[in-house]
Amino acid sequence: MFNAPLVSGVEGSGTTAKKGSAWVAAKASERSIVQQAYASDPKFKKYVQQVEKCLNSFDDVHEWADCIAFLKQLLKTFQTYMQFKEIPKKLIVAKRLSQCLNPALPTGVHQRALEVYIHILSVLGQEGLKRDLPLWSSGLFPFFEYSATSVKPTLLNIYDTHYLPLQGALRPIMKSFILALLPGLEEETGEFFDKVIALLDKLSTSASLSFFFQNIWLVMLTTPSSRGTSLNYLSRRLPRLTPEEDITEIVGKDIGLMIRAFSAALEDENLLVRRGALDLLLLAIRVDSLAIRKAQAEDRAIIMRAAVGVVLRRDISLNRRLYSWLLGPEERPENPLGFYKEHALGLLHSTLKKEMFDPSGEYAESRPFKIFISLLDKWEIGGPLADILVYDAFKAIKSLMAVHTQDSGEDLIMTASTLYEALEPEILWKPLLTTIFKEISGDGAQTGALDLALFILETFTHDEEIQANHFPTIIAGLLDLLDIRLHAQPSLSATPATLRCLVLLEEMLKYTPHLGLVERTGINPPNTQKEASRSSDRPYLFACNFYEIEDFQPVPDTVQPASDSIIPFTTSFNNSFSLSTHCARLLASPGPAAGAIREALSRTLTLCERLLSRLNTSIDVTWNPAEWVNTLLRSFEYETSTFTTVDRVVTVIAALGRSDLIQPPLHINDRVSMRKMVTKLLHYLNADAVAYHARAVHLICSLETSTTEKHVESVIAQTMASPESRNVAEAYEAFGVLWRLSEDTMVPGHRFRVPMMIVLDTLKSNDPSLYRIGETWMRCSLKSYLRILDPILYDLLDPAIKRTPHTFKVQKRELSGFLYERPFDQRLINHLLEVLLSVVSFAGQGFTKAAATSSIKRSHHALLVQRVEACFQDANRSYLDVLVEILLRFIQSEPTPRLYPTMKPVNLLIQSASVQLLQLIVARGEIDQVSIGSMEAIVIRKLYYCLHTGNLDIQNKLLHLLHSIVSLSISSLEANSRQAAPKDNSADVATASQDKEDGIRYTLNPLFVQTLIDGISVRSNRPVMQHWLDFVLGAIPQFQPALQPAIVPLNDCICRQLSSILGEVVNVSRHSKDYGEDLVASATEQDLVMLINALERLVLLGLAYTSEAEATDDDASIQEKVGNESSGLLGYVSTVFSGDGGAALNEQSTARVPGYRSLDDGVRVLYMIWGTLIWKPPSIWSPKEESLSLIYSRTRARCKRALEHLFRVQPLEVFESIIDWWSKDTLLQESSPDAAFELVDILLSTAQNATHMLCESISIRISTSTSRKVPSNSSLTDAVLFKFMEQYFQRLEGPLAIQVWGRFISLVKDLVTNPKEFKTQNFSALRCMNVLSDKVTQTTAMEDKRIRKELQDNYGKLLDSCVMFVGRSSDQGSWIRRTTAIATNGRDSPAPRADSKNTDDKLEDSTTLSIDTPRPASAELLFLITSFIAKSVLPSLRRFLSENDKVIANCNNIVYYIVNPAMRGKTRPMDVEPTVVSIITEMTKIPAALKSWRTAVIDLINDNRVFNCDPEDGKRWSPIAKVLYHSDKTAFTELLGKVGAAPSANIFTNKEYEMLLRSLNIRRLSYVLFAGEKNAFLTQLPTIQEKLVDVFRNVTSPVVLSEVFLCIRILLCRLSRHNLTSFWPVVLTELYQIFEQVIGTLPADGSPDLQLVLAACKCLDLLLVLQTEEFQVHQWIFITDTVDAIYRPEDWVPEAMLDQLAEIASSLPIDSKTSVLLQQPSNVGQQRPMRRPLLAPIRQIDSMRDLVPFFSNVSIASYESVYASGGNIDWDAIEKGIMEDMFDGR
Repeated sequence: MFNAPLVSGVEGSGTTAKKGSAWVAAKASERSIVQQAYASDPKFKKYVQQVEKCLNSFDDVHEWADCIAFLKQLLKTFQTYMQFKEIPKKLIVAKRLSQCLNPALPTGVHQRALEVYIHILSVLGQEGLKRDLPLWSSGLFPFFEYSATSVKPTLLNIYDTHYLPLQGALRPIMKSFILALLPGLEEETGEFFDKVIALLDKLSTSASLSFFFQNIWLVMLTTPSSRGTSLNYLSRRLPRLTPEEDITEIVGKDIGLMIRAFSAALEDENLLVRRGALDLLLLAIRVDSLAIRKAQAEDRAIIMRAAVGVVLRRDISLNRRLYSWLLGPEERPENPLGFYKEHALGLLHSTLKKEMFDPSGEYAESRPFKIFISLLDKWEIGGPLADILVYDAFKAIKSLMAVHTQDSGEDLIMTASTLYEALEPEILWKPLLTTIFKEISGDGAQTGALDLALFILETFTHDEEIQANHFPTIIAGLLDLLDIRLHAQPSLSATPATLRCLVLLEEMLKYTPHLGLVERTGINPPNTQKEASRSSDRPYLFACNFYEIEDFQPVPDTVQPASDSIIPFTTSFNNSFSLSTHCARLLASPGPAAGAIREALSRTLTLCERLLSRLNTSIDVTWNPAEWVNTLLRSFEYETSTFTTVDRVVTVIAALGRSDLIQPPLHINDRVSMRKMVTKLLHYLNADAVAYHARAVHLICSLETSTTEKHVESVIAQTMASPESRNVAEAYEAFGVLWRLSEDTMVPGHRFRVPMMIVLDTLKSNDPSLYRIGETWMRCSLKSYLRILDPILYDLLDPAIKRTPHTFKVQKRELSGFLYERPFDQRLINHLLEVLLSVVSFAGQGFTKAAATSSIKRSHHALLVQRVEACFQDANRSYLDVLVEILLRFIQSEPTPRLYPTMKPVNLLIQSASVQLLQLIVARGEIDQVSIGSMEAIVIRKLYYCLHTGNLDIQNKLLHLLHSIVSLSISSLEANSRQAAPKDNSADVATASQDKEDGIRYTLNPLFVQTLIDGISVRSNRPVMQHWLDFVLGAIPQFQPALQPAIVPLNDCICRQLSSILGEVVNVSRHSKDYGEDLVASATEQDLVMLINALERLVLLGLAYTSEAEATDDDASIQEKVGNESSGLLGYVSTVFSGDGGAALNEQSTARVPGYRSLDDGVRVLYMIWGTLIWKPPSIWSPKEESLSLIYSRTRARCKRALEHLFRVQPLEVFESIIDWWSKDTLLQESSPDAAFELVDILLSTAQNATHMLCESISIRISTSTSRKVPSNSSLTDAVLFKFMEQYFQRLEGPLAIQVWGRFISLVKDLVTNPKEFKTQNFSALRCMNVLSDKVTQTTAMEDKRIRKELQDNYGKLLDSCVMFVGRSSDQGSWIRRTTAIATNGRDSPAPRADSKNTDDKLEDSTTLSIDTPRPASAELLFLITSFIAKSVLPSLRRFLSENDKVIANCNNIVYYIVNPAMRGKTRPMDVEPTVVSIITEMTKIPAALKSWRTAVIDLINDNRVFNCDPEDGKRWSPIAKVLYHSDKTAFTELLGKVGAAPSANIFTNKEYEMLLRSLNIRRLSYVLFAGEKNAFLTQLPTIQEKLVDVFRNVTSPVVLSEVFLCIRILLCRLSRHNLTSFWPVVLTELYQIFEQVIGTLPADGSPDLQLVLAACKCLDLLLVLQTEEFQVHQWIFITDTVDAIYRPEDWVPEAMLDQLAEIASSLPIDSKTSVLLQQPSNVGQQRPMRRPLLAPIRQIDSMRDLVPFFSNVSIASYESVYASGGNIDWDAIEKGIMEDMFDGR
């Protein structure tokens, strides 16, 4: 029970303690004097014997006629001894008479019983009745409700004749007497109605009237069935008072009790009860009455909450009464709402508001909102309430929905939507805008109302009226207010309120139609003041007038509107332009609020842009376009400017420049403004701003289309060509980005022609880096025309170029070449070569074909033909021949030492251009073999010369050229080699091949390999990395033997580069501060794609060489095997030492390592890229998203192609590597759980292929054959493969599962060939088969007998194998005793695998475990098997096996091998591994398996130590016990038989032990009843009662009787209240008898009877908590159940038994060691407390002193719990207490 705060400030006084104790002693002595007076009389002794004889005959009563005979005999006995004024054996007599008043017996029996009662009461007289009031009232009071019409007059006469004369003595039983009489008031037309009213009137005079009414309130509060009858009485007897009259004189001082009583009636389910309660409220407790006004605030809220709750019943009659109560009497026609606003509105508002913000757990959260909606139907009530509550209501809705998910808050969302639709927009937006205006006008720190408005916009659906009429007014008003505030105080633009307001405006504009902004909202209904405001006021003032906002900030006189226009479009644009100007100026002074100002500016401009998009008519705006643009563009110069700001500014300016609807218009043909914008945007095309490239290009193109002039082109060209530019390289790169990302529709060649030509000119620069930039740019554009060759060749053959042959000496080598004799115009030559290079670079195959097939002679350039003839003495050459010869001469030519300083720089550029041209020409393949040979020698010599002279700038180009030349050269050597090899001698093929390789190696410079490795691995070379990679990937196939050692280090290097760049990209994508500083990121998709390409090629090259070696080794191994087999003893010995695979396999494995290790590393990186770069569009767009999505999609696509290519070459190895890295990379598994499976689906066309490859990989690893294939990926275990297969199967649909079924079953069949062996793979296979079977059984495939049989047989075998393995391992110190492991290692999980490493290694190596000789198994493996059986196998067993016989057989195995060993030998039988409990719980769901687990559970329950377990264990097993005794009726019969077993007649039997066994049997019965559902054992209830009554009658052992009281407590919890009617006399008699004995003689300390007293107290404690209607009429016997428990009168003496015990026990000597604390329930976070037992924490007492706190507090606690809890019972606490009493946990 809840120990609530005292209902008043007055506690029960302790001044009556001594008086009460003396009175109890006097009463006891009085009883003893009466008994002693008759004890010595022989006639009285005979009288007693006669009564005893008569009472004993009751045991032979079997039908109602026997009852009448018994009562006649009893009455006759009493009448024979009329001279004695005492009733012998009165406790038993009272019990038998109560039983005879059972409603199920006929009226005749009742009439006879009442005759006996009348006689007894007549004999006893008033004093005797007063003394024995509990005995006779316990039968008479409850009977009136059920008595027949013919019997009622007799019963009422007894009440009138014998009870009412007691007067003051009736005070303790007042509540019970009222409860007994109230059923007579159900029908006003009933014949006993007036008689009962009269009796109640008389009863009210026996004590004070207020005391009588207080008991009526208690009855209404605690007894729902009596509320209607109580109201019937009150409607006639409660006086009608004026509001100023004090009702406390009539109903008592505790107004709170009366209010709670009415609240209970108002919340009753019965409609008539609610109606009656409302009628009484109207008559006696008006809302303005003194009683309501004097009540505490909490009490007033209680009555209001209950009253307004009636609207939820949607009953007109209830609503009408409620409205009358709230609106008051119709006495004020001039002010009809005056009463409501004065007396009811404030209380109604506060009550609903509190319930909205702090919802009670008793109701749905939507309740107060539904009440609010219903009250809106009554305008007089809802209107004023809405004005003050609507803001709080939506605020509460927002806070509640913030903590709800979409599903859990569905009811609340629907209610909120209904409320929104029910309210007029003016009602909602008036308080909302009032608060928003205050937030903006204040310091700007508060944003609650703005957030609420945003929430309303985003959550609810808005009708056309709101969108067209209200949103335009609000938008214009808010913009105007922001403009006013920023004029007065510009710094406010960075406040949270301003920013949230701009967000709100953006959101609201989405819903606002164009027409709403064309003119101001019309006033409807007409209103003169509003009309005047509409035609003249500025938007802010108009909004205030429109919504009738009175409390608003006035506009300063200094702030005038920009124009007199009232068009929302015009005012909004004016305000937007003004706001953006303010914000732009503030950016000039950077500070901590720079980010906020940037956001304000960006959002203002966004708003402006969206307004412009809505505009379709021309409007006049008051602004200076040029000044506005200049102000915004000045912000570009500030440090605080970021791309987000630039983006918004340029977007809006471009949009305004294109629009002709704004007057005066904005012209952006101004060169100065355009230069500022384009220059700023070009800055964001730098390499470190990758995230903004796409958007910046889009903006530049937008500016280009917004103007008719060529400003953009000119600015770009000026930026690239002007010497003032600080960093020309960045300008070229920026234009490269612009060129690359521009759309074809922009025609960039036309629009940006001048910058393009400037890019061609950059190739004349001496700066190699600039050259590199220009070359990179040129790759983006194709410009190839053969006709330009004529003038270029003409200049290249200028006779002024004089060269002579010369021999250069470098590192003791002689290299032939040319020397320039005199200087010439090198820059012109260089320029021509570079232009030609650009042409050739992008002309493609067409250029070389045209040049190769076109003769110089055909040229129309006659002077060119002459120069060719002069230089080469032959004009019959092609363009290509002439060009190649010219370029080779340029490459070989160097200036003389004298000319070296002046000619060398430009000569280097000439050579660089020549090399590139040659490379491009050679790559086209149009040159004859003779030219290739001479060209190869020249280029190698030149490359050697450059290496040793420190000339690094043209090395990359020479490598390109060499790559193309050598590839042709090598093919020529190979062709010659093949022609030289003898065709008829196959044995010499290998020799010829080796000679060929030696020849190729001889021509190579060994320095190349190291150069290549360094060139790729050094990070600073990343800009030219592609050239090195191109050479490596082109040269390695030709130089395979020489460059093979470089493959592994190159592969590692590329993997590291890919990982690094991937990390950069991921970091950029995680950056979320759009309004912070700009991002710095240089990684592009090109870098990633380039490296992925190189990685793919290198891996394939490594594998190609590996494959050749593998083939050779295979041949050798075959020869070796043949040799061993034919070598006798030596062959045998060789086989022994070779192990499982033989020496050949080991060699093969060794040979495979380098190539496959590279493959594995490559797959790892590619899988990491695939899983990481999954593009997920963000919820909030930011400028970087366009670039990031490009990088993600392109890189992932290239990664996919690479994996597909590798997979086609090495399917099994790639497949296994993916799975291996999937298992190792746990972080990627968590972030992208489906990545690996998507990859498998892409690489393999069908699920069938994937399953086949998985099964093949597993088979290789688990095969025990000596000739088994060694897996290439030794680190990948079969366990990982099985795990992958299981998750792969989980993702399959049903039809696909059928396709893979056959291949998987064949693998399973291989595993289960020997049922007596267990392999660890069996468990993994079982997991996979469980998933696959679940899919297959949901399809029609189960109709196929073959599939069904395969499933049943193989699933059964796998399951048997695992189950038997667990059973055989249970003797090895395994999972059954895991508690020890947990205690030692401090973990709740199984012991780590490392603890049993050797065993696990054997398991992983597929070592077979024989069941006959089990080895110690991994505890973790055993635990995993049992957990899987519990969670996955058993729930699906019936579906998979379908035949009951097979299901039963498997269940029997599981119980035999797992359950039984786990339950054996426990000191606490229920303390079993949770997994075992789960197994049995799942078996209980299989009806056919009952016999499998029945015996184990019954043995457990019958174990005498079972109740030594913890309560938690008992709770875990209760569902199992419930199913057992529900399914097996014989088990419950057996249990009842043990309870009723007769005591042994053997004199040698230990009686104490026998009683202990009997108490255990009763406790078992209690546990089974407790485990069942409510009313589950209703049919067995008579038998249960009979057994318990038999124990009461025949057993005196306190141990056994204590268990009976525990059983009664469980029956009270598990049975409906009306089912125990016949049992009440027995229970009451036993409780009365125990407490009467204790009152007479207190048990000594340590007495066995103390536990019985405690058990009886706990039973009574529970009855007081439950407050059942049947018990309420009796509870006065044990406690004071009236207000006397709190407000004790002056002459109060203890009448209730526990009050008497409190007086007696408190007089015992105090023992300092004894201290029992009563439970003080806590109700943190609950609005209304709950009733709980006081004695719940007490398990045992050593003295009666321990119960003194209970005896002393129980009456007060019971009263206060009823007062405070309103009928809420904490069932969890009750059931927990019962479980703790049942299981002592010893």
